[in-house]
Parts: sequence; C-alpha cells; structure tokens
Amino acid sequence: MTRTRTLLLSVVGIAVVALVVLGVYLVAKAAPDDGGDFAAPKPVATPAPAGLSAFYTQPLSFEDCGSARCTWVKVPVDYADPKGETTRIRVKIHPATSDGATRSLFVNPGGPGGSALDFADTMESTFAADVLKTYDIVGVDPRGVGESSPLKCLSDKQFDAFTETDPDPDDPAEVTALRRSMTELGRACVKHSGSLAAHVSTVEAAKDMDVVRALLGRSELDWFGASYGTQLGAVYADLFPDKVGRMVLDGAVDPSLDSVEGSFAQATGFQRAIEAYAKDCAKQESCPIGSDPEVGVQKVADLLQQLDAKPLPAGNGRQLTEGNAFYGIAVTLYDQKTWQYLSQGLAAALKGDGSVLQILSDAYFERQEDGSYKTNGGQVIYAVSCLDAKDDLTLSETQTQVRRFQKASPVFGSALAWGALGCTDWPIKATSPLPTIDAKGAPPIVVIGTTRDPATPYESAEALGSQLDSGVLVTREGDGHTAYLSGNTCIVKAIDAYLVKGVVPKAGLTCK
Repeated sequence: MTRTRTLLLSVVGIAVVALVVLGVYLVAKAAPDDGGDFAAPKPVATPAPAGLSAFYTQPLSFEDCGSARCTWVKVPVDYADPKGETTRIRVKIHPATSDGATRSLFVNPGGPGGSALDFADTMESTFAADVLKTYDIVGVDPRGVGESSPLKCLSDKQFDAFTETDPDPDDPAEVTALRRSMTELGRACVKHSGSLAAHVSTVEAAKDMDVVRALLGRSELDWFGASYGTQLGAVYADLFPDKVGRMVLDGAVDPSLDSVEGSFAQATGFQRAIEAYAKDCAKQESCPIGSDPEVGVQKVADLLQQLDAKPLPAGNGRQLTEGNAFYGIAVTLYDQKTWQYLSQGLAAALKGDGSVLQILSDAYFERQEDGSYKTNGGQVIYAVSCLDAKDDLTLSETQTQVRRFQKASPVFGSALAWGALGCTDWPIKATSPLPTIDAKGAPPIVVIGTTRDPATPYESAEALGSQLDSGVLVTREGDGHTAYLSGNTCIVKAIDAYLVKGVVPKAGLTCK
C-alpha cells in the first residue's frame, strides 16, 4: 500500500468518475422495501475490553435517514486514555428485508477516506435479495472520515495548491516544495482538528468497529471490505479473531509492505492497467495514442513530462498541471468502462486542451464546480496512511529508488517513488502502527484479487491470503479495481453463497 502522496485505494474512485462523467454508478436494482419496524438493538452482554465498558454499553438513539436508520456512537479519541477526550462516529443501518434477521454486514469502500455511509447505500441496492434478507447492511464512517467527526485540515484553495504540487520534482526547489506540502498538510490537521489528528490510524478505527458491533447486538462482525477496507478488516481480524464472522476482503491490500515496496506495487499495478488500456485503444481507429500500444504508453509518459514544463489551459482560469493530469489519468483506470473517458482526455490534451483531464482529476478528489470539496477523503488519506506507516525514508534513499520505479512504470513510477518519501515529513507521531497480521484463530476469511487491478495489484491479494492464518484466495481474471462490483457472475455467486449460507469458496477458485 502506498503510504503517502498516493492513489486512493478505494472503489470510491470508480463511483466518482461514474457519477461526474457518466451520470450513473451502477445499473442497480431498485432499493428493496425495509423489513418493517426497526427494533433498536441491545448491546451484546459480553465483557468489554478493560476500561471501555462505558463505550460498549452506551445507549443509542436512532433516527430516520432516508430508508435507513442512523445513530451516533461515542468512542475515545485515544484508546490508551479511555477517560480522556471522546469523538463521535456515524452509523447507518439498512434493515434486513426479512423479520428477525440476526446478522449485520458491515461494509467499507476503502480510501482511507471513503464514506462507508454512502457505500452502504450502494451495496443495499446491489446485493442480491438473499443477502438483504440475511443481513442488516451497516455503514460506519471511520473516525475522521465523512460524517464521523471529519478531520479538518487545509482550506479548499489550499488543497487545490496541494494537488497541483509537482509530484515528480526536477530540482532542489521542487523537492523542497513537495516536502513542505506534506508538512503543511499535517500541521493544518493538528491546527484545525486537535488531538484527533494523531488518532485516525487503522488500528483505532478497527477498535471503533468492535464497539459498534457490540452495540448493535452482534456477537460476531460480518464484513465486506473493498480496497483499503480490506486492510481495515484484516486489522480487525487480527485484533479480535474470536469476533470474526463472515469476512470478505475484495481488492486486497498487503499491509506487510513498507513505504517503498507498497509504492512500487502500486506503480506496477497502474502500469499494467495503462498498458491494458493502450492495447484496447490501439484496436480503435480513433485512438488518440495510436495503433502501437508500446508507443502509445510512451506518449502518455511524454505528455506528463510536457505538462511538468508547461501546464495546459483547462478552462475557468485554471491550468492542468502534471500533478492533476496524473490523478486524472489514474482515476479512469479503476474501471474498464471509464477507459473511453481517458481517451477523450488524452485526445484533448494532445491538442492543447487540458479541460477534460482536469475534470477527471476534480472527480477523483470530489472537487465540485464551485471549488469546494464534497468530502475530506483527499486529505484524510495522508493522515491515516502516515499513522500506519512502518518506516521513514531519507531524501537520498528516495532518489535512489526513482530509477527503479521509472523502469517499472514510465507513466506513474517517478511520482509514486517520490510519494514514498511523504510520511518522513508528516509532523504527527504515530502511536498505533499496524501490527503484523495473521488473525490466528479466526474462521475462514475470503480474500479476492483481480489479476490486472491497478490500485491493489493481484500480488497483494496473494500476500494477504497467505498472511492470514485462515485466508482463502479467490481470483478474478480481468481489468479494474476490485471484483464483486465488476459484475463477474462467478465471483458474485461464490461470495453470495458464502455470505448467505456460510459456504466457503474453494481455495484457488479462479473466475474469468
């Protein structure tokens, strides 16, 4: 997993492009009716971790939020000081469509920074009827994210400048600017969010999930996590193996990788994706990068270098920088259905018009037409990732890695190599770093990898599947980020059988 100036590890990337560019996310079924009156759950009568009884037994007050029910849950900012400051996290429940359902499926789209509340809405209109009969669908925005006491850092204009910072510095002044941008972001988080800025790690978010599990009256946590949501789920399984129910980790992250190797894995994944796009594009007469895929990929790399030297006009007084083009290209690679918009963006940029790639970059960060940002996902990703980070790099170590990364990915390598440096400059000390994960004692955990997944390369799924003591690897052969939402019938059938009946997929199952 890339720890720093990075690419969102989230199915949110797909949703954003679809909503902004396509006008739809998925061709989904109409939302089912609720299962009748909603009975407020009673906490599970089991011992809470030491010092946390008040949180595990707190009363909840539910309210309508559309067709769902919502509530607030209070948790300690610092689990090492449960009598200290507290924060609130937001919970949304879509009740099961059958009376008397006894399971709750927690869903998380990744990021870190993606809204689980929104993802719960998406999955409630996507899961098959049998899944919806079996489970309440639960979204919990992790601490600092979405509606859960969202971390406040840079202003909208300041974040504009952050995203425009050259991700591939060419001289000492640009290196200084890149490093300063990370330090200033971290300081802004502390200034505007106080102590919470130091306590948005994955470990702390996983502990919050256990509080919610207990308050919803469930003895086990059933989990569907996509992308970074696989890391959050895996950490939960490691912390609470005896509380794991049916767990699906789709588009898996390898939490064992350090900053360099996590960045390198992502560079490799996105390079595979741009090469797959170029091969597909080459079959079309109108392909903006030509009929030779290898030459086409180089044209994309050359475009980024040209933008580094001279940004393109992008409309409304804005200019398309190399940094914005980097994100605008990357976001279209999350889903094969959005490759056509990459072609449009490249065609325009190669003619001197940066507006399409700028729109795609804005979509990636959920930047709205008025210049505001719909969510804080583009900022909170750094806060979480740097608190999870296992190592710090020196400038010289980063410079040594650039050539290796460039060789692996002429398009994305340099920026991701420099990105691995970022947490070195993060001003907030980590107190809850990621554990070494094996989740020994947990029941079977299903790990899904897609062979040409750009954001979470297939090798990461293989690695997580082997690290988990009870991991079961399922493979989807194909393009795009994550598998279940791709519509692959084989994947959906296997996962639905697991969720509904507890039938664990055969280890090594491959779906084409």
